[in-house]
Amino acid sequence: MHQYVLETERLILRPLTVADAAAEYVWLSDPEVNRFMPYNLYTSVEQAEEWLRHVEQCEDEYHFGFVRKEDGVLVGAGSIGPKDERPYSMPDGWEFGYNLRRDCWNKGYATEATRAMIDFAHRTFGVKDFYASHAEENPASGRVMEKVGCTFHHFSEYTTFDGTQTFPAKIWYLHLED
Repeated sequence: MHQYVLETERLILRPLTVADAAAEYVWLSDPEVNRFMPYNLYTSVEQAEEWLRHVEQCEDEYHFGFVRKEDGVLVGAGSIGPKDERPYSMPDGWEFGYNLRRDCWNKGYATEATRAMIDFAHRTFGVKDFYASHAEENPASGRVMEKVGCTFHHFSEYTTFDGTQTFPAKIWYLHLED
């Protein structure tokens, strides 16, 4: 588990731990939040604990909990790390993603946290190229990607981990200079 802590105007981004399971379960178990996610809807806090044990062991991806400064509530989480598979003819880069409690949607937290994660990867590791994707039916996620400076690159699709659903998707790209 990494030990990086990032700070924005309204958030502290810190490593996720198993102790965050109950707080994460708030959004992992919400069908509306889960609607376009690749994972199945969580049905127990124990599933969140299992996921977070995996996160604690990650060495090539940086998982952050988004803690609201004003009240210390974990409002979301995100990750950034090397992209395993990249679209043909695109440079190597890092992929990022995020997920928030529904009561924290449309407040700018996803944009604020994502900017911090991108800046972290750029400053700390010299990463210049970033990717993200979202289901076409989830344009709010696309607006976050636009706000952090990404541009639409191409259409694609992704399938849920259990193979039960495939979503038409948009792939976004960001290149930063030194």
